[in-house]
Amino acid sequence: MVTILFSILGCICLIYLIIFVKDFIKNKEKLENNSWWKLSTIGFVTNFFDVLGIGSFATGASMLRIFKQSSDRVIPGTLNVGYTIPVILEALIFIKVIKVEALTLVGMIVSALIGAWIGAGLVAKFSEKKVQKVMGFALIATGILMLSSQIGLIPSGGTAIGLKGGKLIFALIVNFILGTLMTAGIGLYAPCMVLVYFLGMSPKVAFPIMFGSCAFLMPIASIKFIKEGAYNRKASMAFSTIGAVGVLIAAYLVKSLPIKILTWVVIAVVFYTAISMLNTAAKANKNSKKENEEERKNSKLAHEIDQMQ
Repeated sequence: MVTILFSILGCICLIYLIIFVKDFIKNKEKLENNSWWKLSTIGFVTNFFDVLGIGSFATGASMLRIFKQSSDRVIPGTLNVGYTIPVILEALIFIKVIKVEALTLVGMIVSALIGAWIGAGLVAKFSEKKVQKVMGFALIATGILMLSSQIGLIPSGGTAIGLKGGKLIFALIVNFILGTLMTAGIGLYAPCMVLVYFLGMSPKVAFPIMFGSCAFLMPIASIKFIKEGAYNRKASMAFSTIGAVGVLIAAYLVKSLPIKILTWVVIAVVFYTAISMLNTAAKANKNSKKENEEERKNSKLAHEIDQMQ
């Protein structure tokens, strides 16, 4: 079963790479005016800590915004396209070393894949203000989940490596939703970990399920973002290349890090970014209302002048 999964994943990855590289080359003269070294650093750091369990989507969105390396509107597409190759590497590593019952693993991957296919088509067309609102609330939810895990509010899980019956159906439905939300820039790791714990599975099982789900859904979702042009090409290329190096170093060389301390820092950054995004969206909404009010006043004044004449 693992061999079949890897074969299918390899085909999907090849198709995705052809589309991504062709689009990058085609638009090489119109690349965004961002810093390669800043983007490469963000890609390396976020993917490095993704392997260690912190997650890359919340941290990636935060760092892109803090260092002003992408417009808010294309952040969801940038995260999906940019992290596809690193996540596929993670999936290949964790699916091979951590055992999960085939039906559970394949079922959850397929459900997330279907959710992503539906979600990507919608998110790619979102306005910047809508993206800011969605990501703002999503980051708050992610921060709460991470905080809950840190202070021990989330159960520690069980020993099961697979699901059956009602639990399996529930897991498939939830992972479908998580796949849809993933395309909006909402990381799948934290909620997937909560799901695994809640259903009494071994905490280790979350890794192949999470990385496997993302590895299959992200290329499919990314192709839609690429075709819509709803992503930052330079950032995505930096994340795909230097980020992959970060994955390999973390997976094979790093034995221990103060993850608890680092996670607290990430939680603080995630909440800061969420509040910042929501504040920007609120200001844009307020300015929009003012502009509409001024247009109405000007229209009314012009109508009164016409009547006087």
